[in-house]
Amino acid sequence: PDPHEVAVSADGRTAYIANYHGGGNIITVVDLVAMKTLAPIDLGPLRAPHGLDFVGGKLWFTAEAAKAIGSYDPAAGKVDWILGTGQDRTHMIAVEKDLKWMVTSNIGSATMTFVERRTVEGRGRGGGGGPQTDWSETIIPVGRGAEGFDVSPDGREIWAGNAQDGTVSIVDLATRRVTATLQADVGGANRLKFTPDGKLVFVSTLSGPDLVIIDTASRKTVKRLPLGRGAAGIQMQPDGARAYVSVTPDDYVAVIDLKTLTATGRIDAGRQPDGLAWVPRR
Repeated sequence: PDPHEVAVSADGRTAYIANYHGGGNIITVVDLVAMKTLAPIDLGPLRAPHGLDFVGGKLWFTAEAAKAIGSYDPAAGKVDWILGTGQDRTHMIAVEKDLKWMVTSNIGSATMTFVERRTVEGRGRGGGGGPQTDWSETIIPVGRGAEGFDVSPDGREIWAGNAQDGTVSIVDLATRRVTATLQADVGGANRLKFTPDGKLVFVSTLSGPDLVIIDTASRKTVKRLPLGRGAAGIQMQPDGARAYVSVTPDDYVAVIDLKTLTATGRIDAGRQPDGLAWVPRR
């Protein structure tokens, strides 16, 4: 029940869907070749899974009710790593491709958590045992209701939509500090995505009809594109030709031409579409 986010394995063969439902603890697994549901992942006490990312052969997820993030190893068939955030409603997650760091948004705490891998000396008696991997966490205050966010294609910034403030926070990844707050009028902001070339940012909201499009150079809104009664998930086509936006209240996915910034099509997707993922065919 209540599928929200979806992530796809690097080979395009398997999809993972977070079943957010009232603090449940299930991630659904789908075989995309046979088009059938497989046995779900039971997260036990790691309740309210939501944000997902598939990196380094593993599924990374948030467990909102547990104030935690974790990774699931499909080869071993088990959760192999858990880290508490200590933040309220840890919601979305993005993981760097080399697994050096990851970022989460924390809706209730109005923060982002930057988690960085580091090597420390052995912790055995007398400092023995050799170098070990540890993780450090940096809490970054942003706007109220920080939820959807994205990392810029050049890896320098994080842009986060703040649903309660209607603003967009820009975080410098090097200093891990907010460098600007845009008065973007995006109350109810749900998801935020960069175009592949990094020149534009799309912000969806479930509190209004418009998809907000921001120019990253000028940091100004260049268009408010009416799509329906509200929107949620955003997915960019890797070649930069199109974007896909879940128009959740109206039960369809809008197709956006990234050159003209106009809606050129619609995909009927069943009742209340939300999270979207791109499936590579390999």
